[in-house]
Amino acid sequence: MIKTSIYKNTTKPVYYMLSNTIVRSYLTCLLVFTLSCSKAQDLREPTTPKELREEVTIDNNVFTVIYSETKEQPLELTYRSSNRPKNVDRGSMNFYTEDDYHTSDNADYYKNVWDKGHLAPAATFSDSRENLKQTFSYLNSALQNQYLNRGAWRLLEEQERRWDDTQELIITVFIEFSDSILPTGANIPSYFTKQIYFTDDNEYKCYYFPNERPEKDWEEYLIECNHDD
Repeated sequence: MIKTSIYKNTTKPVYYMLSNTIVRSYLTCLLVFTLSCSKAQDLREPTTPKELREEVTIDNNVFTVIYSETKEQPLELTYRSSNRPKNVDRGSMNFYTEDDYHTSDNADYYKNVWDKGHLAPAATFSDSRENLKQTFSYLNSALQNQYLNRGAWRLLEEQERRWDDTQELIITVFIEFSDSILPTGANIPSYFTKQIYFTDDNEYKCYYFPNERPEKDWEEYLIECNHDD
């Protein structure tokens, strides 16, 4: 007895024809599902960009900073220097961004003259890993001329740590800006003022640095302080 196909005028096996039917049905369902998802996506509420703040104040265990998200730079930062013991090294610790704040980032400092200038010094807060890491937040970083950061500014920080052997210091850095903005979005500071309050002596010292390569020793940047008592 000769078996014949249930499909006339074809020599294709039955299972092949059924397979094609299943595939076509599957593709049709997949297309309908994709179109439905696409339509649903279009109906979602559009996301709006986060509104950047001119000023926001952040307080943590290491510093208090008034930060400008629009400038992507700190405006003012205060910390205490108090002869902390050195217990940890910075090692390969790197700067990091904060989830809740819009700051500068690595792109702003890439292949240019600007260092990631610590305002609250890392060496001053090497008493614990937690404190040291806090100094590597971009909230604590300013676009600082590399020669200033590694020269007169660094030497003044070292002097602070000698002064705080005998009394606690309260140090505030004020930053001024020009209209210079990097292609990556951050504003470039033009001047840094460092105000140092000697808590036992009830005295102030203030230093005023242009954000450029220093042309004199750090002591020569001393100015008369203008502060609120």
